[in-house]
Amino acid sequence: MEQLLALEMVRVTEAAAIASARYMGRGDRDGADAAATEAMRRTLDEVEMHGTIVIGEGERDEAPMLWIGEPVGERRPGQIEVDIAVDPLEGTNLVAMGLANAVTVLAASERGGLLNAPDTYLEKLCVGPGVAGKVDIRQPVADNLAAVAGALGRRVTDLTVVVLDRPRHEQLIEDVRATGARIKLISDGDLSAAISCAVSGTGVHAVMGIGGAPEGVLTAAALRCLGGEIQARFRFRNDDERARAERMGTSADEQRVYGTTDLAPGENLVFSATGVTEGDLLQGVRFFGGGARTHSLVMSYQSKQVRFVDTVHMFDRERPPSVRL
Repeated sequence: MEQLLALEMVRVTEAAAIASARYMGRGDRDGADAAATEAMRRTLDEVEMHGTIVIGEGERDEAPMLWIGEPVGERRPGQIEVDIAVDPLEGTNLVAMGLANAVTVLAASERGGLLNAPDTYLEKLCVGPGVAGKVDIRQPVADNLAAVAGALGRRVTDLTVVVLDRPRHEQLIEDVRATGARIKLISDGDLSAAISCAVSGTGVHAVMGIGGAPEGVLTAAALRCLGGEIQARFRFRNDDERARAERMGTSADEQRVYGTTDLAPGENLVFSATGVTEGDLLQGVRFFGGGARTHSLVMSYQSKQVRFVDTVHMFDRERPPSVRL
């Protein structure tokens, strides 16, 4: 199942990346998101599977496509049942402004393998493989950064922590700065940053702060494949969000800590991300006369495989792009 999904899912994120990359720098965030969503949906419907969107663009009445519960795939009797979480374009503002680190993202698993998270916020702590099991989101920032430093054999002042640049993080930023650790503030894209903290050589050692819950589930799928860890607690903005969580079968207890396997418990997990704009982890879409080139990260949990996929897409066989190493 994983091998089939890995090959098909990268095709889905590639299609979304190419469609949204056409909008880079044009100031049209909604257009970029719509293009990615439509391309992702169209390609998903070509996959031979009995798929269901468990994390998508919102409730059915709010999202024109890829809504939560939407059936996708070329559905026929006897096909595998697959739960799918999508973020057709993480970083709509990044694409609109021509900034770095926009990606298209998808995770898939067997039925029930991804938490059906409501569209609300999660307080998150993400670390890489060498630190997994050594931090606790309930502890002070200074204690957690000391644990990260100890696990990596570094001083706290050697660490780089990624935090979303939001007013809600003023105290968190102050607490991190008080330890002497460096901070990389980002405008969008905490999912990409969380993956980076689990990949050696990116220079990111932890991700902290409050971001989207759907992105947290996608992050958990990626970190399970990489051996990293996410710890999270729901941070609801109002009673409607708490009620929605309970309707979806998710606890509304904000003190409960969700671990990596709580958010993505599947045993046949696949994660795919394709760069839209140039980033720290993935290159962006590059267009040529007659084609485009994409760069993707594809991971599967059970088979313990992590692939970086460099693909040349030939749109016009009469004008094929030259392929360079």
